[in-house]
Amino acid sequence: MQPYLMPQRFYRWLKSRPLALNATDTRYALVEASLIGVLSAIAALILKQGVGWLGGWRVALANQFGGMVVLPLGGLILGYLAGLLIETLSPTATGGGITQVKAALARYPIPLSLRVALVKLIGTILVLGGGLTLGRRAPTVHIGAALAAQLSSWVPTSPEHRRQMIAAGAAAGLAAGFTTPIAGVLFVIEELMRDVSGLTLETAIVASFTGAVVSLILQSSTLNFPSSLLELPDITFTAAEIPFYLLLGVLAGLLGALFNRGLLASVKIQRYFNLPLSWRIGLMGLVSGVIIALLPPFFRDNAGLRIVLVTGELDGGRILLAFVAHFFLTILAYSCNAPGGLFGPALVLGSALGYLVGDFEELLTGTGTESTYALAGMGAFFTAVVRVPVTAIVFVFELNTDFNIVLPLMVTCAVSYIVAESVSRGSLYEHMLKARGIYLNEAATGQDFLSKLTASQVMQSRVETLASDLTLDDVLQAMSASSHRGFPVVDQGQLVGIVTQTDLAKLKKVPGYTALSEFMTRRPITVQAEASLSDVLYLLNRYQLSRLPVTEGHKLVGIITRTDIIRIEANQLQGDDTTINEVVPDPSYIAYQTRAPLAGEGRILLPLLDPDTATSVFKIGAAIARQQNQEIECLQVITVPKHSDPAQTPVITQHSRQLLQRTERLGRQYQLPVHTQIRVAHDRAQAILDTIRERHIDLMVLEWTGDNHTPGTVFGPVIDVLIRKASCELVLIKLGQKKETFPQTLDKDTTWLIPIAGGPNAKRAMELLPGLIQLYTRPRSPIIWLCQVFSPYKSNPNYQSLEVKAKQLKEDLERPVIPLPIRSQSVADAIVHLAEAESCDVVMLGVSREGLLVQVMQGNIPKMIAQQVKSTVILVRGKLDD
Repeated sequence: MQPYLMPQRFYRWLKSRPLALNATDTRYALVEASLIGVLSAIAALILKQGVGWLGGWRVALANQFGGMVVLPLGGLILGYLAGLLIETLSPTATGGGITQVKAALARYPIPLSLRVALVKLIGTILVLGGGLTLGRRAPTVHIGAALAAQLSSWVPTSPEHRRQMIAAGAAAGLAAGFTTPIAGVLFVIEELMRDVSGLTLETAIVASFTGAVVSLILQSSTLNFPSSLLELPDITFTAAEIPFYLLLGVLAGLLGALFNRGLLASVKIQRYFNLPLSWRIGLMGLVSGVIIALLPPFFRDNAGLRIVLVTGELDGGRILLAFVAHFFLTILAYSCNAPGGLFGPALVLGSALGYLVGDFEELLTGTGTESTYALAGMGAFFTAVVRVPVTAIVFVFELNTDFNIVLPLMVTCAVSYIVAESVSRGSLYEHMLKARGIYLNEAATGQDFLSKLTASQVMQSRVETLASDLTLDDVLQAMSASSHRGFPVVDQGQLVGIVTQTDLAKLKKVPGYTALSEFMTRRPITVQAEASLSDVLYLLNRYQLSRLPVTEGHKLVGIITRTDIIRIEANQLQGDDTTINEVVPDPSYIAYQTRAPLAGEGRILLPLLDPDTATSVFKIGAAIARQQNQEIECLQVITVPKHSDPAQTPVITQHSRQLLQRTERLGRQYQLPVHTQIRVAHDRAQAILDTIRERHIDLMVLEWTGDNHTPGTVFGPVIDVLIRKASCELVLIKLGQKKETFPQTLDKDTTWLIPIAGGPNAKRAMELLPGLIQLYTRPRSPIIWLCQVFSPYKSNPNYQSLEVKAKQLKEDLERPVIPLPIRSQSVADAIVHLAEAESCDVVMLGVSREGLLVQVMQGNIPKMIAQQVKSTVILVRGKLDD
């Protein structure tokens, strides 16, 4: 294989359809987070080695040829080269990088890519090697986030995961820089993203842990702090020292706020002169070189400077001098937008300030632990600059791993934060973003309406499908008769493929008798019903699709197109959410549920309203389920008062669970998969509608007692709402008043009466007959009376249609079917009289939604029949058109 083909083939594999089948799976995100951690640690190692080599070379030349020449010249040349590189290749790679990451996580179009990471890496090496007093840990945060963004464009993860990946990269960068995995995660939550969702925490923890471990192995995270500081055996904290820690907190807060103000003022001054970035960094390198050359020799090496400041090897006066010089040199370096961070300088300044306060305590009391104050000062000054007190406490604790330092840290960091916020509110990074014209709304940072909507809320649930045994000619005919350009292919209720006009265009020389299964796209890319709309849009864009089948397991429940998403976006811009299917939060709460294998081609819902009749309702539902190879979903609804939150109201579920367990046993008896759930809700009808939508119900079997004492309703407030709004097929049952009626008694000869008047619902009622009559144990039971009511004023009515239907039904059922034409002025009276005269066991009608609810002078015919007939009445209403 030719080497240059490898990247192209790898890229094609990343874009391949098989890999897309699980493209939105969170497991991809966790694998990617691990890879991000490894790459961040490697970047931290390269950065450390590069800065160390270039900085050592600069110090060696200064010692050989004189600091006054080499240091300013080196700062000028290396700073200029770093600025030129950034200006030319990636202007986004300026500064420490925290502001860029923060803006990208707030959904601003800030570039983050492999180019940004590489330019940032090289630019930081040049700047820090040139002597500017900045840190390399913030750049590792930026590099980690940029690498994560690049991986997100290569590896198939959801766009909703992209923000989590960038945040995970930032956490990994910080963890790799300091070997502080917990602080890395906290920094993301406290400062960058302010998101504690499950995926954010999972990916950030995985990436941070991996970055810290690999960094520890590679030794890329050392701060050059000696073990005498980071492993102190004598860290102490007493009540008498509290005033001095308060003093340290106040000083750190004031000086940290002053540091931020000075830095922002310096940024404004440099922006006023409007010099190119290369000259700005170069001139700051020159100025820093001159100042450092005039200071004592240990200032020439940043690593050496940090050692002497942190360990307190200098006397108080020289530490004060070093603090002041480092304070202003860092402001100059950072304000010119040089690639470097403030984490390291803030820790060094804080440790120096802590030593000064420790010396002050020793001067007054003759006691004190200067090193403890140094560690507490690190956290306090870091808090004042970055405004992340929790991260600062954990950060310094992880560096030292001595629990005795926690209390001093908590005191100083809390005071420092309060003082700094009183002097100058807001994080330095927020002010830096505002200076660039970027204003973050923290409350809306994570708001994205596409991520709030699911595929099931937007999809079209009524889907035109094709059977896999059709021929090419059949498919062409179906395609020409439809406005759709693609069809899912279904076999026994399972999605097995998809065929589009593009597929057909490639089959010009293929015979018309070719089976659809031979040219359809097998294992099509699908999306789960609970997937977010951003996941759907990602899959459509990544694989250049116009539609996506929506599935639950392997069952097709809907289809979603680009047009659907465009419609939702347009409505969102206009402030209209009326076309979104139930976007409002669900008012019901699932308190208990069990799940059976997804073995059926559909799902039947049985809301069990009365424990005494639940077994009878289950038998009818089971008969239909066995006929249509469907699963059963049993539901119990517990209502709570309107003023109570369903999710927080305690309810007793013992009796409901016992009832549902009984249905599970019946399911095993009938060899049917039975799912169960208990919902707590304000409104019983709404809870049932929620279940229909969430569980993709195809048919609902609902009991009606025949009583209705609610004025203004037909069947009652709950059933009326379900008749109007339930999109699935509805079978309404009124059980017979006698114990011998269907389905209580199934071992006797009986008669069924089925009035027909044409229309799809009457046809659908007869389609359900084969399954229902299979409950009887006698081979010739029941006898079917197929009747049609004709007006007595109509001369020569056409009975032929009734006879044809009776003959066809007799062949299908293998039961006696008797056609019975009736002349009557009242349809309801005729059916009720016939049912009573023939002692019919069941009366079964197919009716429309309007037929079930209409109230005219003659009354509601289905309701009148159901109320007056003493035997079991079954009313069938087909699916509603959307």
